[in-house]
Amino acid sequence: MIDATSIAARIEQIPVGKFHRRFIALVSLGGWFDFYDIYMMAYIGAALQQSGFLTLHQFTNVIAAGFLGMFTGTILFGMGSDRMGRRSAFVAMLLIYSLFTLAGAFAPTAGWLLVLRFFAGIGIGAELVVIDTYVSEMVPSSARGRYVAITQTAGFTAVPIVAILVRLLVPTHFAMAGWRWVMVIGSLGSALAWYFRRRLPESPRWLESRGRHAEAEQALALLAAESLPRRQPVSRAREVAPPEASETTVSSTSTAHSTSTPASVNAERASFAELWRSPYRRRTIMLVIFHALQTIGYYGFANWAPTFLLRRGVSLLHSLEYTLLIALVSPLGPAIAVLTSDKLERKWTIVAMALLIAACGLGFALWTLPTLIVLSGALVTLCSNWFSALLHAYQSELFPTRMRATGVGFTYSWSRLSASFSSLLIGAVLVRAGVGGVFTLLAAAMLGVALVIGIFGPRTNRIALEQLAR
Repeated sequence: MIDATSIAARIEQIPVGKFHRRFIALVSLGGWFDFYDIYMMAYIGAALQQSGFLTLHQFTNVIAAGFLGMFTGTILFGMGSDRMGRRSAFVAMLLIYSLFTLAGAFAPTAGWLLVLRFFAGIGIGAELVVIDTYVSEMVPSSARGRYVAITQTAGFTAVPIVAILVRLLVPTHFAMAGWRWVMVIGSLGSALAWYFRRRLPESPRWLESRGRHAEAEQALALLAAESLPRRQPVSRAREVAPPEASETTVSSTSTAHSTSTPASVNAERASFAELWRSPYRRRTIMLVIFHALQTIGYYGFANWAPTFLLRRGVSLLHSLEYTLLIALVSPLGPAIAVLTSDKLERKWTIVAMALLIAACGLGFALWTLPTLIVLSGALVTLCSNWFSALLHAYQSELFPTRMRATGVGFTYSWSRLSASFSSLLIGAVLVRAGVGGVFTLLAAAMLGVALVIGIFGPRTNRIALEQLAR
């Protein structure tokens, strides 16, 4: 049972309403530019190689530098948001990304582009980590998976948009090369997102965990005022049943809670060392292995699809057209997750998606007919993005509030580090074993993902965060 005087229990009582919809819309902007950035480099990469601005080796290094920057950013801002706060980390990251992406648009050489992509990666690296943590702490457990999936659905709409921009702008030259305008648009858009997201409140759960009770009460009051009907305060009963046992409702006859906070609730302190103690050690190791493998399968396709087609003899324009058609299905995967994430157990759906990604990826490598190439690529994209929505909900459920961003940030940072080194590995395998060899590697990685989660992953659906933390 959860003490209903806690911030966590009262968040569980607040029905999903106007605040949650506004909150998700603003938070999703950050995720949108994370996906824009990743797929931007995948799509303009083919053009950069075709134009001679980058060789295949240099493109590999630029991709690796971006992910190495993301790894650094995930450590600094992902783990750091447990100390600086969710909102503060958001604002700082988008500003850094915007500045360095704009500078990258004017990079005179491949070397400059590589360096600026590293620093832009620092800004965008922890965006999804903080989103997962933030949403999990602000939304009732009955809707947690659905709302994380909504942020992913919104984020993946960036994929067809950047594909369209690349297809339209890359062949042009207005004052400068078209690919540079694609980067300018990303930087200016993220600056606008930074401006709007200043209006976000801090997480009441995080404020309470830091002993800042008055601020937590104030943030909760704002949340409740926007979501609850008038004269329907948040109940402060003695106990609240776990959400999996009964649906928590708000009593219209309850009295308004006092802004006082129990004296017994003190600031919770956590250390990095706690990740390696029971019960979190098993979860930490599982997620490190999971992220090291899933990145090979996921980004191996997302970052390299146009280049794979070029290596198979497809022209640049046809390559961009095929990837544009594939990109159109990008939002469908997380949209399906919105409908199913809280109904189907996340653990087993992640396992199923990993196996489907492996199978469909092999089809993309083997088929030669354009229709089958696009179809298999679309299936890989749909399953990958459904998988992404599930994993981002799942990983944020496995650690307590006091160390949630530290746990998710540390384990997720391995995905960024893995992506950096796997970019070098994929480039080498592509030269030596061709597209078929690369997709055999990607399939093996996703099979490993399915085994790790299937054997070691706990079930999480409709269980309060505070209970999962035990």
